[in-house]
Amino acid sequence: MHQLMHEHPLASLVLLTDSGLVANHIPFFLSESEGEFGMLRGHVARSNPVWQIFKPEYKALIIFSGAQHYITPSWYPTKHETGKAVPTWNYAVVHAHGHMQVRHDSAWIRSHLEELTRKNEGAIGSDWQLSDAPADYIERLMGMIVGIEISIARLDGKWKVSQNQPAQNRDGVIQGLKALAADVCPMACLVEAYKNK
Repeated sequence: MHQLMHEHPLASLVLLTDSGLVANHIPFFLSESEGEFGMLRGHVARSNPVWQIFKPEYKALIIFSGAQHYITPSWYPTKHETGKAVPTWNYAVVHAHGHMQVRHDSAWIRSHLEELTRKNEGAIGSDWQLSDAPADYIERLMGMIVGIEISIARLDGKWKVSQNQPAQNRDGVIQGLKALAADVCPMACLVEAYKNK
């Protein structure tokens, strides 16, 4: 579950407010070593009302969505033998639950931005860092954001990757997805990874 959260950091943050449920899409940095299930850190624009309207006594739900794709029964060899097949949708998701805290202090925000930048810049082979921009510019922008920190109390994950299909159908799904385009390979790779589980 942590691996999916690292690979797909843009998550849906769902909170209960006096106006009902509110969802925001925020890239989160996961620190696995803190707490039982990890700590999530992110930020929003100060103009985003989410940090003012959430109910701190209620848990937040953070949804991380991984690979997903429509699965046609045409890819199943058994469909051609029996006709007994229907379409489905494969996906991998993680739901993190925890209490949200709002962070205003500039030291926390700077540390968070440095960590987030280091991780993401390194992932694309770049070395840009906060100190590459003028200090007064960074300070001004830091004043325009609010930090969010969520200690994960529970993790739920679901990988629906054709596990209910016989081996020849899973092979058909892998071949079908790989034949479509490179952008659907993540689901083909997941089906392949879970083929023997």
